[in-house]
Amino acid sequence: MHPRIEDYALIGDEQTAALVGRDGSIDWLCLPRFDSAACFARLLGDEDNGSWRIAPVGAERCARRAYRPDTLVLDTEWETEEGAVRVTDLMPQRDRAPDVVRIVEGLRGEVTVRSMLRLRFDYGSITPWLRRSRGHRVAVAGPDSVWLRSEPAVRTWGEDRCTYSEFTVAEGESVAFVLTWHPSHEPRPPLVHPHKSLRASVADWQAWAARCRYDGPHRDAVVRSLITLKALTYSPTGGIVAAATTSLPEELGGVRNWDYRYCWLRDSTLTLGALLAAGYQEEAEAWRNWLLRAVAGDPADLQIMYGLAGERRLPETELSWLPGFAASGPVRIGNDAVNQLQLDVYGEVMDSLSLARSSGLPSEPHMWALQVALMDFLCTAWRQPDEGLWEVRGGRKQFVHSKVMVWVAADRAVRTVETHPELDGDVDAWRAMRDEVHQEVCERGFDPARNTFTQYYGSRELDASLLLIPRVGFLPPDDPRVIGTVDAVREELSHDGFLRRYSAEKTDVDGLPGGEGTFLVCSFWLADALHMTGRTEEARKLFERLVGLGSDVGLLAEEYDAAAGHQLGNFPQAFSHIGLVNTALALFGPDDAG
Repeated sequence: MHPRIEDYALIGDEQTAALVGRDGSIDWLCLPRFDSAACFARLLGDEDNGSWRIAPVGAERCARRAYRPDTLVLDTEWETEEGAVRVTDLMPQRDRAPDVVRIVEGLRGEVTVRSMLRLRFDYGSITPWLRRSRGHRVAVAGPDSVWLRSEPAVRTWGEDRCTYSEFTVAEGESVAFVLTWHPSHEPRPPLVHPHKSLRASVADWQAWAARCRYDGPHRDAVVRSLITLKALTYSPTGGIVAAATTSLPEELGGVRNWDYRYCWLRDSTLTLGALLAAGYQEEAEAWRNWLLRAVAGDPADLQIMYGLAGERRLPETELSWLPGFAASGPVRIGNDAVNQLQLDVYGEVMDSLSLARSSGLPSEPHMWALQVALMDFLCTAWRQPDEGLWEVRGGRKQFVHSKVMVWVAADRAVRTVETHPELDGDVDAWRAMRDEVHQEVCERGFDPARNTFTQYYGSRELDASLLLIPRVGFLPPDDPRVIGTVDAVREELSHDGFLRRYSAEKTDVDGLPGGEGTFLVCSFWLADALHMTGRTEEARKLFERLVGLGSDVGLLAEEYDAAAGHQLGNFPQAFSHIGLVNTALALFGPDDAG
């Protein structure tokens, strides 16, 4: 039986990440960056596409697993008739080549353990040449080289294009493996000490987690979400990827399989707000600086997403040799949505930079000039239809959320000048645009017969992004149109109490066959909207249910299949964990305790 998405746990070093299954197998790892080609791609194929399993001989699934408190260090425990062992997995934080450290420790009795390493470079398509060097196993193919180091007493051998080890570990004994990648044309990097790396990783993660200012209900879930966001950060630049994976399906057997190993502007304000509110100013500043670098240039060329260092070209390709997770193809790398027009991103950028300035982050000299350029462009372009927040592939529409975010851009520009009169800008034009957009949305994007805003002008469809209207300040929470919209969205888009993004099976905007699960961040938005409209008890009950959807190690994917009871979409998903943090802060933060 194929594993579920939530059967995986994440380890990472803030430059890339691996997924470890309950069967002890690392089934996904891209080296050296999140967006590099995978050397373990079993997640999207089978064993011959690359994996590394360490488990007791004959055992299928672990007895239990958990992260060490407030860390990204994973402990997996196994029980056998002969005894019990623990496998500890981690990726030490680095300023050099990446390492995967796996330590097997005997807990009880004497257990025979097997390691099976199948390296397949370029997403499982290339079997490397294997050799021995100085007691290590070395795999080389093209630009990639990987070294496997184990204890001297542990014998390794090659068989059927796989590297095996088999050994016995007794109570109190331990055996360590280290897998190190480096460019094949460079010499091997210095070897890390596995046990020292473990101690350092635990100490570093726990010190980082201790900075969290949140001390309300479900603090463990909030800290786990913040650790996950930190793990999805590409530390050299401060960019945060949407997820560690590509092509995990939004519907099993469906075609909605996208590459999320990039940085989306739509996440910017919510990410910045979560980091600042939780006490992580350094990380917030790094994200703000990534944002400034990424969007620099002609405002007309603003993209909805960028690469880890701000790369603009992310061409989409299908990998024909991979059948996909649970046979859900195609498998895609790159993302053609990068070429879409989404006017909402101008609002996200302006809102993020406004939040950064008001929160006291150090200002950059060119920041305001960039904002003025963005506003000058938006004044001439805001009337265009676009593909909208959800990157639909069925043609451009006049999406209400996009227009609301245009209003946000103008509003934040005006407010910035009003509070910082030393800054220059055509504030009269921005005020006029703000008023015009507001009037147009209220006239063309609102259905008075049903007392709700709609997905796009003239439609009857709804969209979960409409829940953000009070959050961004477009209308106050007690406005009857806001309350009507919240109620309508909850009624029409709800499935078992959780929200879909929109009615994909009804709308003409999607352009894709099949359906999808409920979108977790939208359900967090519903909790926020219920709280803002005075229904805090309902909001807290929904939040409790959402927290309960996390995996056994507290991770959330993009979506949830309420009927089947399993997670869907790329994993773990930054947007979902951002939603959890922000909703917890809204419901139980210092200003909302009680």
